[in-house]
Amino acid sequence: MKKLVLVVIAGVACLPVVTAGAMAQEAGKTVVAVGPQYDTTHVYVSTEKDMDALVTSLVATFGGSAGKRGVADVTPTPSSTLSQVVLTPVGPFSIFAYQTPVPSGFGDERTGYLVTDMDEAVKAARAAGAAVIVAPFKDPIGMDAIIEWPGGVKMQLYWHFKAGTNPPLETIPENRVYVSPERADEFVRDWVGFTGGKVVEDARQADGGEIGRPRETYRRIRITSLFGKMQVMVTDGHLAYPFGHETTGYEVRDLLATIKKAEAAGAKVLAGTDDPNGRRSAIVEFPGGYIAEIHSVNAGDARAK
Repeated sequence: MKKLVLVVIAGVACLPVVTAGAMAQEAGKTVVAVGPQYDTTHVYVSTEKDMDALVTSLVATFGGSAGKRGVADVTPTPSSTLSQVVLTPVGPFSIFAYQTPVPSGFGDERTGYLVTDMDEAVKAARAAGAAVIVAPFKDPIGMDAIIEWPGGVKMQLYWHFKAGTNPPLETIPENRVYVSPERADEFVRDWVGFTGGKVVEDARQADGGEIGRPRETYRRIRITSLFGKMQVMVTDGHLAYPFGHETTGYEVRDLLATIKKAEAAGAKVLAGTDDPNGRRSAIVEFPGGYIAEIHSVNAGDARAK
């Protein structure tokens, strides 16, 4: 299960935030991103017991620490969820276990991106081609909105009243997006326009084994921006489980050592691939049902990164 709703627990001091104002300038364009250490993968679990197991497993696998757990209403209509943040060297997580039914509009958003100014971010997203499916609203510690890009890619934007500081990451997580051939170019154009990022690779004959289709090829697009990394997989949707369920990829220095830690902490490996460019990866299911990609790369091969 996966979802998102930004860290909204008043007691979570480790959460990020930036005051409205200082927006980065890139190539003469206003960019509302803050940095990848504030871009949280949103994970929904069913129960507090699942949350306990997932948090313990993530910290045991990647290191880092868990923030204070609390109950909050983080939607524009009445609701209640347990919420906890986990900060790791490979990326942050926001984990939720709803105690009430999840309101419409929430549940498919993959990531929470911290922005410098909510009004400017929503304006820029609309101008770039996104639909605002949940208009900006206040939560206990800031503002949130949910947007949708061509191809059905949903994500949350957030801003906090009080600025905070997350530690820099050792490696930058990779937002993994699956889109159809009909919407891929439109999605990439709009995302690059919004983020001020750039396409660093457009491989039209990538190894299909990476998505569970050996002896075939597919189109793989890699993008970098101040929001971090994104990998776009352009497919016809004929994907065997678990491919397509992972929304984030985490880079580690030693994949095998990390997998051993994950398995010892209750996770199980669902699939694994080797990239001829030096990237080794595995898709792992953590306790509570969260599915993620984990990879290591050959330091000498920039394309694998």
